[in-house]
Amino acid sequence: MTADRLISLEKVTKRYASGPPWARRAVTALNAIDLAIGNGETLALVGESGSGKTTVGRLCLGLLEPSAGRVLLEGRPFSAWRGKLRGRLATVLQHPRWSLNPRLRIGTSVAEPLVVGGSTGRREVSAKVTEMLASVGLPAEMERRYPHELSGGQCQRVAIARALITAPRLIVFDEAVSALDVSVQAQVLNLIKDLQQQVGFSALFITHDLAAARYVASEIAVLHRGTLVESGPASRLYQASSHPYTRGLQEAGGLLDRAAQNPAPFEVADLGVGL
Repeated sequence: MTADRLISLEKVTKRYASGPPWARRAVTALNAIDLAIGNGETLALVGESGSGKTTVGRLCLGLLEPSAGRVLLEGRPFSAWRGKLRGRLATVLQHPRWSLNPRLRIGTSVAEPLVVGGSTGRREVSAKVTEMLASVGLPAEMERRYPHELSGGQCQRVAIARALITAPRLIVFDEAVSALDVSVQAQVLNLIKDLQQQVGFSALFITHDLAAARYVASEIAVLHRGTLVESGPASRLYQASSHPYTRGLQEAGGLLDRAAQNPAPFEVADLGVGL
């Protein structure tokens, strides 16, 4: 563990019980993986459905405990953070409307993480909500609207504002752009990058989209059936991998062909390359 790491997974294994009570069996979702997310960095976690990506996200949020190994936040296990995690961790989900109460106005939803804490006055909360909406490119009038009155991209911006309002150290983006149109994906990815530069949070970007991973992340890890098969700088996605699974993803997404045709740095226009 080094001082510049916010989250560390050390030889982490996670097993789930499966099957009926009379025939229970253990299913290994993660198998002795090592991962780290640096302060102010974005790690993209790439893999097909069922590869263990969401399990990693839940471990990083302290929602699950590993069956073996350790998950450390700032060098300390989650058990040492009991009662002290409020506001430090946040998540943005794939379908933003699922995380927004349809009966609550946008301003109320964005304020909720602060209100739950109970230590912030009403005026301070109102000012913070307006500030957060402005930071994600939404006007103050949005506070009075309901989720069904917003587009998918606007709802995702609201979800990001809601995640940011407590100034978290880590935000887990779990397939946060996969449900959006490609043009809107580009806008949201640019927003995430800009906000990270301004605020300095760390991020775990869970995705099945190789191009999105290459665009938004500084580091990348590839999961296959719970095993970490590749990790390193995101630029590796444009270089032929030595591992057959990663190479298969590259070929399926056409990333190697794109790199051969255009060796220039990755552009927003390259989005839309998925598994």
